[in-house]
Amino acid sequence: MKEFLKKDGTRSLIASILCILGGIFVGFVVLLLLAIFTKDIPIGQAFQGLGIVLSGPFSSGRNAMFQLGNMLFNTTPLIFTGLSVAIAFKTGLFNIGAPGQYLMGAMAALIVSLSIPSSVVPPAIIWILALLAGALAGALWGAIPGMFKAFLNLNEVIVCIMSNWIAANVVSWVFADSKFINYAETKVNFIVKTETNNIATPTLGLDSLFSGGSVKSYVDISIFIAIFVAIVMYIIMNKTTFGYELQACGFNKNASKYAGMNEKRNIILSMAIAGALAASGAALWALNGHQDFKWETYLTLPADGFNGISAALLASNNPIGVIFSALFLKFINVGGSNLAANTAFNEYVSQLIIAMIVYFSGFARYIISVMKIKGVEKVR
Repeated sequence: MKEFLKKDGTRSLIASILCILGGIFVGFVVLLLLAIFTKDIPIGQAFQGLGIVLSGPFSSGRNAMFQLGNMLFNTTPLIFTGLSVAIAFKTGLFNIGAPGQYLMGAMAALIVSLSIPSSVVPPAIIWILALLAGALAGALWGAIPGMFKAFLNLNEVIVCIMSNWIAANVVSWVFADSKFINYAETKVNFIVKTETNNIATPTLGLDSLFSGGSVKSYVDISIFIAIFVAIVMYIIMNKTTFGYELQACGFNKNASKYAGMNEKRNIILSMAIAGALAASGAALWALNGHQDFKWETYLTLPADGFNGISAALLASNNPIGVIFSALFLKFINVGGSNLAANTAFNEYVSQLIIAMIVYFSGFARYIISVMKIKGVEKVR
């Protein structure tokens, strides 16, 4: 048991659980205070509200399976953006540019999937090309802050923030007055769905399994692709020489250079991989076949791009942990959306709980370091 507790993975898991419990506790206190100081809200609803939030999609009754399916689908891009941030963190970089990389990936995937006629090229081939195009667009967009960091030593955070808004304006400019706008359904603010070109990610019956009566959910095999990629990234970062070099560069780029590693190449590759991951999540979301992509992005950035930071922090930057942290965050989010329908509280309370969990996750490294110190003291 002692040996098990000494493992880094175990310590990270314990730290994440403590962060989650801390966030949930603070969220419950807020619910309780709202009930105490609001005449129209019984105190008992604070306990009911907490139960609804923690029940996630299962608090919706008959629509539980439908909401669960949609939750799994919406978790896919969050896993990818979480991996994007986590991999960059492991190499000593802060990739806050995931929103921009996400947008570039969605744009490239949509253009390829809607431009190639499925009557000429098999839909499966188009789907693969669109996914690869999205990943490549994200890699190129992620490599830009990497190059500024590697050759000019500019802070990647600043460059990433600037690249986010440049990407948002590029996407708006590319799609403005284009043939891709959904004029047929009078949805002029959105791009045509890929299903109009017979392009859709296979579901393998999952949409029927997770259905609400006759209404099918949006879930497809993209959730399994996300899990597979997370496992691959874990193996690369922890079991390969390439992953070791990337992490060594993050620990100390001068020492890695002295050891014969190409630190500039590693910085650029790290950001390129991070960009490809964030963009792949967007591409899979867009290629679902049923999603409306709002092309006027110059005013807003995708929430999952920033929420990936939360998923990565909560998972202590462990690629496998990102799977579970992303699922948990989406689970809580769905529960929060059911809160307003069943109680006098509004759904934003769940956002507060998530925010507090993220806040506490900032102490994860401190908790891990304390556990390590305590372990060393016991050995002495």
